[in-house]
Amino acid sequence: MSQSLCLEVVVDSVESALAAQAGGAQRVELCADLLEGGITPSAGMIAAVRRAVSIGMMVMIRPRGGDFCYSQAEFAVMQHDIGVAKALGADGVVFGILTPHGDLDVERMAALIALAQPLSVTCHRAFDMARDPHAALEALIALGVPRVLTSGGESSALEGLDLIARLIAQAQRRIVVMPGGGITERNIGRIVAATSATEIHASGRVTVEGPMIYRNTRAFMGGALRPAEFTRTVVSAERIRAMLPG
Repeated sequence: MSQSLCLEVVVDSVESALAAQAGGAQRVELCADLLEGGITPSAGMIAAVRRAVSIGMMVMIRPRGGDFCYSQAEFAVMQHDIGVAKALGADGVVFGILTPHGDLDVERMAALIALAQPLSVTCHRAFDMARDPHAALEALIALGVPRVLTSGGESSALEGLDLIARLIAQAQRRIVVMPGGGITERNIGRIVAATSATEIHASGRVTVEGPMIYRNTRAFMGGALRPAEFTRTVVSAERIRAMLPG
């Protein structure tokens, strides 16, 4: 792998951000609720992670889980959250908006990009839900978006490898196409070799036990599809280190 590979790690806690930095990641993407694919983290979390790490920090701007077609009220929330992220020291923000017909919502994307300046902007995997990824890529380039995260329209980057390679070829360095989705220390080399990607998005997570000694196993804090109540996942510095060139 290239020695210049940039690794971005998705995190949802100070602990994971510190582990990503210790493992050699160049950047974190800070989210809340990773079970929903990531939503906007709290102001307190943004501030705490900013104090804790010196590497780049991108902040997710997504008002809810589900699709990427937002109401005017939700759009207003996104506008406010960009201001919060800027004020708290984010290096960039991550968002994406689609129309009901699956096209990039160019007008509202442009408004958020203008609001985010001078921060960097990444279009997240809303891109993977667009009906025409090649047209969506050109729209992002026209908007001046520096980076797009994609699994190639599939559930993992490995499955979307062919499309990712075509998108990187189409981009011709006008935008960074960053593969993400199911990337591990075991497959990262294959993905980079097949796509010539210069930036990679990964999680590098492990499951750890929570600190609770007394455990009520009858009650749960979420819905029917839920993780175990007394375990959590955190970034492993060792796994991040294993993804980077030696």
